[in-house]
Amino acid sequence: MLTGLLLAGGVTHAQVNGGQFAFEFLRLANSPHVSALGGMSVANPSNDISLALQNPALMRPGLHNQLQLNYNGLYAGISSSNLNYGYHVDKINTSFALGVQYLNYGSFTQTSFTGAEEGSFKAIDYALSLGASRSYGEHWRYGANLKYAHSALYTYRATAAMMDVGVNYYDTASMWDIGIVAKNMGVMIDKYIPENPTEPIPFDLQLGISKRLKHVPLRLFTTIHHLYEWDIRYDNPDDATVNTLISSSDTNQKTKSYFTDKLFRHFIFGAEISPGSRLTISASYNVLRRRELALQTVQGIAGFSFGLGLNLNKFVINYGRSYYHIAGPYNEIGITFKMNKLFGLGATGERIHWNADHPDW
Repeated sequence: MLTGLLLAGGVTHAQVNGGQFAFEFLRLANSPHVSALGGMSVANPSNDISLALQNPALMRPGLHNQLQLNYNGLYAGISSSNLNYGYHVDKINTSFALGVQYLNYGSFTQTSFTGAEEGSFKAIDYALSLGASRSYGEHWRYGANLKYAHSALYTYRATAAMMDVGVNYYDTASMWDIGIVAKNMGVMIDKYIPENPTEPIPFDLQLGISKRLKHVPLRLFTTIHHLYEWDIRYDNPDDATVNTLISSSDTNQKTKSYFTDKLFRHFIFGAEISPGSRLTISASYNVLRRRELALQTVQGIAGFSFGLGLNLNKFVINYGRSYYHIAGPYNEIGITFKMNKLFGLGATGERIHWNADHPDW
């Protein structure tokens, strides 16, 4: 596609799609596995509890009693931590998922307007979510997540209540998985500045399709985001440069439609291969991320992500490496515990079905 744009005389622009909403941290991936698949994964039948926060309909009995803890080292000392836990209740045939997202921006020096130091302060964002899902028929599941988000930036505070609603279709015979989810529907409860207008919340509508090949242990993924908005291309004339094989000025910039560019900015492409029962290798390409963050002069592999998953029976270790910019990648590591395999709770465990072993699909 890039070659076609060059030959067609395409113009590249600086991208600024983020920073338009409060609680932007909710767009961050909640596990290394999700990061390795481009930051979103709403149609993925993998046995991973973190996917229930991506699409609540992916929560199911097979994820019963999984506990996942993740730590993501971001840039400039910023860190993100996540917790995901799932539990299935047989009596009401409903699967529940608990999620915690915590973003620590670190410590800052507080100064007066003259530059004199007056102490320090911290800034954090966090969100709590509780989800539930049920099956419908043989192939369908539906679910919802309720979220409470809080932000503390210096002396400013904000809170919001939100909901995710999702549906998933999975056919174990053909190995097709299709999911759709509406994320972060809600309202601000408390604003950063009460007298200002309400800040918008980062709503998104996402569609995912994945297919496991029949004779190869390979699953291919496509995720489409921002379905509610066609044009997510930031058009900045000041940053326009001509990328043609024949150098010439572009006088028709405003009349161009950029249809292909606008279309593919909505896509994330990924693949996952399992060469053995205990190892999973993931890779993805986030088109929007590359368009927004790759430099025109040196693009590197911005927009690409990679990951590994190692299944050690009682727990699973996941590692993700994401390339946002040529400044360098950031790394994530997470561990998933199968709580019922680690320890039992005796008679209490039997009563609450702690040791229940449910089929995954």
